[in-house]
Amino acid sequence: MMLSEAVNRHIELYRGMGFKYKVQAYMVHSYVVFAQGRSERFIQTDTVLEWAASAPSVRQRHDRLLTMRRLACVLRAEDERHEVPPADVFGRAPRRRRTCHIFTSDEIDRLLGAASLLTPKGSIRPITYGAVLSLIACTGLRVSEALKLELPDVTEDGLLIRATKFQKSRLVPLHETASRALQQYLTVRKQIRPTTSTVFVSQRGAGLPYSTVNATFLHLARSAGLRGGPGLGGCRIHDLRHTFAVRSLEQCVGDRRTVARHMAALSTYLGHAHVSDTYWYLQATPKLLGDVAVAAEALHRGGEQ
Repeated sequence: MMLSEAVNRHIELYRGMGFKYKVQAYMVHSYVVFAQGRSERFIQTDTVLEWAASAPSVRQRHDRLLTMRRLACVLRAEDERHEVPPADVFGRAPRRRRTCHIFTSDEIDRLLGAASLLTPKGSIRPITYGAVLSLIACTGLRVSEALKLELPDVTEDGLLIRATKFQKSRLVPLHETASRALQQYLTVRKQIRPTTSTVFVSQRGAGLPYSTVNATFLHLARSAGLRGGPGLGGCRIHDLRHTFAVRSLEQCVGDRRTVARHMAALSTYLGHAHVSDTYWYLQATPKLLGDVAVAAEALHRGGEQ
């Protein structure tokens, strides 16, 4: 069997188990091209190490190596001519959490204000971006989930989020104000007679690709004074989801059992497989640190924390 055929079968296996396997698929296909340039039909340790070492950063070299090592372990179980490279050649590359931007209400207002000024004036474009950013901000949806929403997914009970990570679906209830705003957008949407059933559409009536939405968000963030120029760091569209998680926790008052129940509910609402995934979204804010200080003082005095 050709190496490319074995790799394709491996990718189909992972995707059949519910994994998107996009970045990993790109990596292994890159390795296949590299190896086939040497007329190799099996995974060779020296070739893997040379290919992985060509990545521009330690993190990427580490990811390349571990991705190919996992693939090699699977393929070697079927054919011992595949070699399994060692895992520690490039040392350890711990996962670093990127500092998130937690938006204030004023910053979200400025962002939506910038969206309302998008051109062409009088088109659905500024309305669409105002609606999609508002929905993400008030529900914590993943950007991809918002963009994949279909008209039948908007129900009286909330939004039906279908087959997201690990092929899980969930129902996301909406506050009446959010539901009303979404219905107002859908009323405007009908007027342009879209060519797709997706909820959020472009001025031509087509669905919105993620790359376009992300690029537009960066433009809006710069227009609102929330980011510097191209190439400079700053807030991301995904930070709206982080903001939802943090602000939600800020509104949770009570003892630690109440907080634990809130975190379990929040994890389900966000579509996380484990509550630990939700912890990853949280970040210290003055409000949360103040709550921690109060709880610590109560604990010191022998009260309920």
